[in-house]
Amino acid sequence: MQAHAIAAAVNRGELDPVELARQTLARIEREDAKYHAFLRLNPNALEEARRVTERVRAGERLPLAGVPVAVKDNLTTQGLVTTAGSRILEDFVPPYTATAVERLRQAGAVVIGKTNLDEFAMGSSTEHSAFGPSKNPHDPTRVPGGSSGGSAAAVAAALVPLALGSDTGGSIRQPAAYTGVLGFKPTYGRVSRYGLIAYASSLDVVGPFALDLSDLALAMDVLAGKDPKDATSLDAPGAFVAALKGEVRGLRVGVVEETLGPGTDPGVKAATLGFLRVLAEEGAEVGEVKLPELEFALATYYLVATSEASSNLARYDGTLYGRREPAPDLVQMMKRTRAKFFGPEVKRRILMGTFALSSGYYDAYYGRALKARRAIANAFARAFRAFDLLVTPTAPTPAFRLGEKLADPLSMYLTDVNTVAANLAGLPALSVPAGYAGGLPVGVQLIAPALSDERLFTAASAFVRATEGAYLKPAVG
Repeated sequence: MQAHAIAAAVNRGELDPVELARQTLARIEREDAKYHAFLRLNPNALEEARRVTERVRAGERLPLAGVPVAVKDNLTTQGLVTTAGSRILEDFVPPYTATAVERLRQAGAVVIGKTNLDEFAMGSSTEHSAFGPSKNPHDPTRVPGGSSGGSAAAVAAALVPLALGSDTGGSIRQPAAYTGVLGFKPTYGRVSRYGLIAYASSLDVVGPFALDLSDLALAMDVLAGKDPKDATSLDAPGAFVAALKGEVRGLRVGVVEETLGPGTDPGVKAATLGFLRVLAEEGAEVGEVKLPELEFALATYYLVATSEASSNLARYDGTLYGRREPAPDLVQMMKRTRAKFFGPEVKRRILMGTFALSSGYYDAYYGRALKARRAIANAFARAFRAFDLLVTPTAPTPAFRLGEKLADPLSMYLTDVNTVAANLAGLPALSVPAGYAGGLPVGVQLIAPALSDERLFTAASAFVRATEGAYLKPAVG
């Protein structure tokens, strides 16, 4: 069932949240061995469901009453192990819960379990998880994308109707495209980052996955808004459900020319152009826009993100929390701990970031990256003078095979070529399933000006209505 249908039935007393949670847990235990979407289930899920039942019986009307949700394992959950996909946090039980998770619970959702991810959200395939890769429900020989691949796979396989992920350079949108689900990266600050284990703090964003646009909008109405625990959060509550009824007639939509050139799969290009045709038929004004500054987005991202990662991950040294490798002195203990419990991709990015920040290289690398970041943001600002939203393929190709890019990090990084710029500029972006290439799902990315997040839902809603939701179907079941 869809999340909004579940909540309505629970609020009417027609559906038992405890029984629904029990069935969901049983389905995951039965089916997830094929996908490895989950790292662990929540042993308190039935108790959470009972509390929802009590609140509804007491007269509360909860927007997500009884809805089973999955949570990416870099969002802290008090009393439940949170690993960030890393051996160094394998036994870490947080003393607090992330605000995004807490807001879902306050709205009546039931946390079913924690999903797999690339270690510390550093990756594009979920193959960098210390606990093994997740698999794409549309084709288990292929990746589900990353770093939020577990959350995307859980929704695509119809194990849960809603899931939370995080997006630093495309980690919600790219796996959404690969698995044929909706994935939304809000404006930076629109959703609290409190309790999100940091990768790159100026880029990290929390957002939802769903197979139904109404569910995605409902989740965002719950998640959006100011949080006193996060100084970067914005006082901008959501109006996403209302935006689904908006009108696209006269909306100015610009397709970014550079994202449809060489390197983009013909099927992906065809799906993107098909999406634009549908919007044009619905009354939108479609045109082309050039953003040559995007040529520098990937290099800029990997300098900014790794530099911030180098700083953020310095805390994992065996002295405060997480795992510790014994050694005769403090320095050796730190060296051995980080060498043993960090995976190769995390080590690679720490080294890249440390080098970019080092004396004598700071201005040449990190300093120049900050200037390029500003140029990219300015380019978007110019484009939005002529257009209300921009469109690109979410990823240049459909999902690749497991193991195909592990030995070639640069090839892996290129899968994020269309998504990183929105993070650098702090813009909202939505991936919408819009077709197939070689039998695999294709996602189209919509980007809007900052704090115009709801506009993306209006455009996506018009597309979904016009195509009768043809591309919003679970991979199985």
